[in-house]
Amino acid sequence: MTGYAQSSSEHVIGVLRDPDNVRGARRTRSEAGTGSERVEKALGAVMLILILAGCLLVVLAAADRPSLLAATSTGHYFPHWMAGPLGGLWPSLTRSTAGLKYLFSAPIVLMYVSYLLALRYVPRLRARWAIAAVVAAHVIMFLSPPLALTDIFNYINYGRMEAVHNLNPYTTIPVLEPHSDPSYAPSNWHQLLSPYGPLFTLMTFVVVPLGIAASFWTLKGLLMLTSLGVVFLVWRAARLLGRDPVAAIVFVGLNPIVLIWGLGGDHNDFLMMFFAVLGFYLLLQAGCMPGARGREEPEGELAGAVAGPDASTRQGAAVSIPSRAETPEAPLWSPALIAAGAAFVAAIAIKASAGILLPVVLAGLLSRRRDLLQVVVGVALGALVLGVASVAAFGPHFPDLATQGRLVTMTSLPNLLGLALGQGGETTTMRVLLSLVLVAAVAACSLLAWRRRESITAAGWASIALLVTLSWVLPWYVLWLLPLAALSSSRRLRIASVLVGVYMILAWAPAGGIALNAIGFHPEKTALGRLHQRYVKELLY
Repeated sequence: MTGYAQSSSEHVIGVLRDPDNVRGARRTRSEAGTGSERVEKALGAVMLILILAGCLLVVLAAADRPSLLAATSTGHYFPHWMAGPLGGLWPSLTRSTAGLKYLFSAPIVLMYVSYLLALRYVPRLRARWAIAAVVAAHVIMFLSPPLALTDIFNYINYGRMEAVHNLNPYTTIPVLEPHSDPSYAPSNWHQLLSPYGPLFTLMTFVVVPLGIAASFWTLKGLLMLTSLGVVFLVWRAARLLGRDPVAAIVFVGLNPIVLIWGLGGDHNDFLMMFFAVLGFYLLLQAGCMPGARGREEPEGELAGAVAGPDASTRQGAAVSIPSRAETPEAPLWSPALIAAGAAFVAAIAIKASAGILLPVVLAGLLSRRRDLLQVVVGVALGALVLGVASVAAFGPHFPDLATQGRLVTMTSLPNLLGLALGQGGETTTMRVLLSLVLVAAVAACSLLAWRRRESITAAGWASIALLVTLSWVLPWYVLWLLPLAALSSSRRLRIASVLVGVYMILAWAPAGGIALNAIGFHPEKTALGRLHQRYVKELLY
């Protein structure tokens, strides 16, 4: 780290490599001169302000009137309850389509640059400022209308199909329900059987009696709270690992892609990741991973963190306590381990993408047979309870993953690979081969977890493998990776997650489409590209 102070770019790479050592180096430098420390604190505050300002700018623009920024709005449908309390506050907003695309894209790019610099400078501030920024960003996005690429009205519609119309969403496509249902018009996947897990679909039943407007805001609130729950669990897990919790929550909770496309689009991935991260936290709490202390300091970590700029570092280090594997008097049965197994099953029952984590987690416990047995018991109990509930509600039917698996986004890496190979996009053969690659990658990550006796890093790489082999990849999927990268000791995994974020912005920022058109890149105009696009449109309408 001797060249760490040479440039801002080196600072960012330094944080990604080892945020704890970087922070220690900053404290050493601050002892030599308070002027430099004040500058770093000011830069950290500026980065937080820029991220929050970007969130507010996008939300105000989307809430003002119907536009491409609010996915479900049209010239004839944008009720006040959907626009939210910030609707109509920007009457001078441009009506130019290109202008709106740049207005959406530019803040995201600026926010991402600020986010990378925040990883360097924000931990110099008192921890309460980072915590306040994370909460403020979530509140701003909660006030947003549904932004681009939203699914929330599909969630509501699938729930209402069963609860109101007695139509099983796993056997009946939405187009067959009464079109007069208030959730039908703002939903869009009308020809697609529900691809969402039974636990999540059961959750949507709860909001049906509230009506569509209250269901919308209730689900938004739930997703905001679960996102904050993920951040909180990352904080606690970082402390158990003796890492800087401020750097960890900035890495996860202020990522602009997650804020704009994830929270702004109201996606259930936050629920999935809450249970997945809960599972890892419980494993750490049980002390069955190398480096895990098994418990934290008795004082409240948040209270200690807000006491001063260095107090958060002192509170960030957990008490050095022997791990579970090193304690011969460890109890035979650990509720934390059983609950961890159930938590991973719950994540899968919300969204099947979490399924790649389970074999990696189990492989990481192979050298601890007692711990492995307890996690397996939790998996079995969770699967039994959720399986019985699913069969009672939906019969012997499952989410339609096969149909969704045939969808292709034009800028997904498999489709770009097909273009590079002269195939015109991703072919069926390529999809099969990439599925085999994913299976091999998960197996390799499981082997890594077994050899290292911990699964966080290996699970992060498995998530990378899933993202690069998916045909239907969307920007907020980076959330699957961020908590694992934040808690991992691997600098390569953190750098890879940042690069995945850069790719997502280039692929999905509306201005990126303008740039691709300018250079004559039109993947949707090949014969295979037109076929992929037609298949999507058939499911949408």
